[in-house]
Amino acid sequence: MRRALTVTLCGFALLPATSAAADGGPVPPLQGGAGVSAPGSPFNFIAIGVDRNRTVIERVRRGSGVVERSRVIDGYLGVPGVTYGGAATGLSADGRILVLAEIPRTYPQRDTKLLVLDAVRMRQRQRISLPGMYVVDAISPDGRWLYFTHYKSLNTTDYEVQAYDLQQRQLIAKPIVDPREPDEKMQGQPVDRLMSPDGRWAYTLYSRGPQEPFIHALDTQGRTAYCVDLPLGANLDQVFEMKLRFGPGGAVEVTHNGSSLADVNTRTLAVTRPAAHAASAPKQGARDSGGGGRFPWALMLLPAVALLAGLGVLARRRRRLRSAPA
Repeated sequence: MRRALTVTLCGFALLPATSAAADGGPVPPLQGGAGVSAPGSPFNFIAIGVDRNRTVIERVRRGSGVVERSRVIDGYLGVPGVTYGGAATGLSADGRILVLAEIPRTYPQRDTKLLVLDAVRMRQRQRISLPGMYVVDAISPDGRWLYFTHYKSLNTTDYEVQAYDLQQRQLIAKPIVDPREPDEKMQGQPVDRLMSPDGRWAYTLYSRGPQEPFIHALDTQGRTAYCVDLPLGANLDQVFEMKLRFGPGGAVEVTHNGSSLADVNTRTLAVTRPAAHAASAPKQGARDSGGGGRFPWALMLLPAVALLAGLGVLARRRRRLRSAPA
């Protein structure tokens, strides 16, 4: 059958977007929408809430929208979100492991609960419970390593990035930092996510207010990460309209309205800019007269609007389920 796709931002979606931290941010689990896929995968996996205690997981063939397999699972679950634009994670590149996150009922949440599924058979492999607030940020291509942003206090700038070994079922205590700048603490809002074709590298574009944006490059197989500053001199509105894509030679391109602003060499992490943009860029530290000091209030409202729309969809779905013949 075919299904119209909607998106619901649930749980802590109403947290201010300004509190996002450098890797992953407090982006809520997603229900509906496009769900999650992996590079080259023919499927999307979508979580649909039945009620506060049950969730339907659907495996949908891309293109046709045909639901090839589904399962009702105990728990109020969603696909881990990584940007407020709807990018998601949790499916390994080999298509075998799917991780879902429980949608918090209260904030601050006392613990984080996850469900790990065999994505082929749609069967439960394990459940994970961690004390405190952890946000799923990525998964390795073979499904062994799961990555979290761990918020250590109510101050969401007080965080650390950690890996979890799904085979050994244990959290790795040593945080993951940029080996070149191990003491530097960056803060920002996740804007866009780009995965390498093999699913190994997760490139996330972050905005950080009046400062220059950056790309967080996470090696999900090697358990290391690098932060790449982008000397773009762009105002806040422009940053939230930027996208990542792969350019010539496999470089990560930062684009705005389809125009390339900068290229990041994925081997050396060197940043180059097209000549026209480099010549017109304001000096670092200069205030952009095009609105660099404006705060994107509309962005803060997006999760709330999406949540209200999603609640209406869920209410209609529940009414249909109650009225359907047994």
